Parts: sequence; structure tokens; C-alpha cells
Amino acid sequence: MLLKDIRDYQILFLGLFLVLGIGTRDWTLRPEFIGVAIATSLATQWILSLVTGKEQMANLRSALITSLGLGLLLRADHWTTMAIAAAIAIASKFIFQVGDKHFFNPTNFGIISALILTPDAWVSPGQWGEEWWYGLLFAGTGGMILQRVGRWDTTAAFLGSYSLLEAIRNLWLGWTWDVYWHRLMSGSLLLFALFMITDPRSIPNSRIGRVVWAICIAGLTFILRNYFFISTAVFWALFALAPLTILIDVFWLAPRFVWQEGDEGVGEAGVETRLIASHY
Repeated sequence: MLLKDIRDYQILFLGLFLVLGIGTRDWTLRPEFIGVAIATSLATQWILSLVTGKEQMANLRSALITSLGLGLLLRADHWTTMAIAAAIAIASKFIFQVGDKHFFNPTNFGIISALILTPDAWVSPGQWGEEWWYGLLFAGTGGMILQRVGRWDTTAAFLGSYSLLEAIRNLWLGWTWDVYWHRLMSGSLLLFALFMITDPRSIPNSRIGRVVWAICIAGLTFILRNYFFISTAVFWALFALAPLTILIDVFWLAPRFVWQEGDEGVGEAGVETRLIASHY
């Protein structure tokens, strides 16, 4: 492989998505706002690593990934909102920990915090439209990363259960299937399923735990979207159920995922060389 660390590919792909989005979707987010998110994330990661003495968290790749995720999903009228979201996103990794594992997805935490704390933040779930080639691009790049980190089970459980719930509702209401496909063919939904809900550092450690957790998120997303009419349901569902990972990791013990330089990716096999046992 050209790049040794799988996170380098994730940074490359997310950066590509930003360029494509700005160039082909006419997004409202200005490039300087992306710069603010990147600079704030990197600075916050570095400062908090020094303050807390957690040198193992000084690697700036994860901070860059978080900032690119914010650039892809979060919208704001003022640069200060992006800075607040980025700072809170990175800080959440240092604050909300159990056994040196953070259980909130940083990008998602930053988005929800901005929506709650600022008056000018919003998320546009339909920003990617429904073009089929976006879906192929996301599936291809996301699939490459998931294959190497061994987290396909999470994406499959989420998309499978959510699709099933939507299909049952579609049949119950007697709608045509084009309505069903319209609700599923969302670039943002694929981005969430492939790049956010699969973050190996914040999701449950065990495979059965990840499957159960992903199904719960799909169920809550379905309820929030169809009965409370919340267009950003996936983000609220992930935020609400993130602490559930603590309980799941107690019920189903499994080695904890740890990034390594030159990581070739891990599945459920070979964990003794790339994962650290964690019992908490």
C-alpha cells in the first residue's frame, strides 16, 4: 500500500469528498470555515495532550479526521461556531472516557454541541442529493477502510435493520417502492454508516456488541425520523446511545481497538498483535 496508516486514506478520502462537494453541490460552507475547523482541531488536540500528559493522544491524524468530518456535515453562519464545534469535539475525547476509551464520536459530539449551544448551526442531510455515483464513491472508499479495520459488521447491522424498518413502514402505509428508495438513497446516510458509526475507537469492542448497538441506533433513528420528524435523526440517535457502549463492553468483553503506525487493519482474528485487552 502507498500509505502505511489507514487513517491517511481516511483523511485523503474525506478531503476528496469536501472538494467534490464544494465543486459539484454548491455548498454554503466557505473554505475558510473548513480551515478554522482544521486549525482549531489540531491546536486543541495538541494543547490537551500536553496538559493531560496523554502523549499517546498527541497524534494529530484523528484531529484532522474530526475536522474534515465537521467540514462535511456541519453548517454555520459564523466562523466562531465552527471553532466552538471543533474545540468541543476534540475535548470530548479527553473528558468522556472509561478505561482510556472515549465513547462519544468526536465529530458527532461537536455537531450536536454546536446545534445546542449556538444559534446559527445546522446540518443538511440532503446536501449530497441522490446521485448514484456518490453512493458508489462512498461505498468504495468506505468499504476499503472498513475492510482494513474490520468493522463491516457495524455498517451492515445499521443499514440492514434501518432498511428493514423502512420497508415494513412502506408496506404498512401502502406506498410505492420509489418512496422507499428515495428515503434510503441519501449520500449523508451512507457517509454516516461508513465513516461515523464505524469509528473503531468509540464503538463497542466486541462484534456482537457492535451489532446490537448498531441495531439500537437504527431503531432510534427510525423513530426520531418518522414519528418526531427530525431530519437529523441519525446524529441525535448516535449521540443519545453513545454511552451505551460502556455497558455493552462490560457485558461482552473483547480486546480494545488501538491505532498503530503502519496498521494493516484488524478483524476479529489476529487481535493479539494489534489490539490491547481491555476489561472494564
